[in-house]
Amino acid sequence: MSSVLAAPEPEFPLTRISVAQYHRMIDSGAFGEEDRVELLEGLVVDKMPKKRGHSLATRRIDRGLTAVLPEGWDVLNQEPITLLDSEPEPDVFVVRGIGDEYREHPGPGDVLLIAEVADTSLALDRRKGQIYARARIPVYWLVNLPQRCIEVYTAPRGAGGRANYSKQVIYRVGDTIPVQIAGRRVAGIPVADLLP
Repeated sequence: MSSVLAAPEPEFPLTRISVAQYHRMIDSGAFGEEDRVELLEGLVVDKMPKKRGHSLATRRIDRGLTAVLPEGWDVLNQEPITLLDSEPEPDVFVVRGIGDEYREHPGPGDVLLIAEVADTSLALDRRKGQIYARARIPVYWLVNLPQRCIEVYTAPRGAGGRANYSKQVIYRVGDTIPVQIAGRRVAGIPVADLLP
């Protein structure tokens, strides 16, 4: 199971930066509004262009989760979360409390569920799954548009490069995907309602 989300390491040396260095670069204006980047494992990575299906799925997941979450949880989308060596911008994620109340980007202890929509970015989103497992994000949804399914990963384990999720369930059109918050199921959403 540990290779389910694995992606190969580059065969050449790279210079990695810290989250603090990345923040200083942002504050200094190194990236403009038109720069679509995120920090992944110390590397500044260009974000993939989004096709229409990606945008539709992101909106549907946001609406679906917002409709079923109990009080005390909020849905954010395409905003940064600050992890140890990364600052990804997940397509959709669930945080404790109200998203507007965070003065800093949410951290791993604030995030209960992340959904990444993969169309042309499947390999990168699998790699992000390892990053989220290392940060101990409890639930990771990989919305696999080419195969029209949602891969749900739970039970993060391991450390460093060996971090991964130990459980995987694939939900397809016709299935209902459980929404788990803090280890308990709070609702179910038909997969057909989430996929474009």
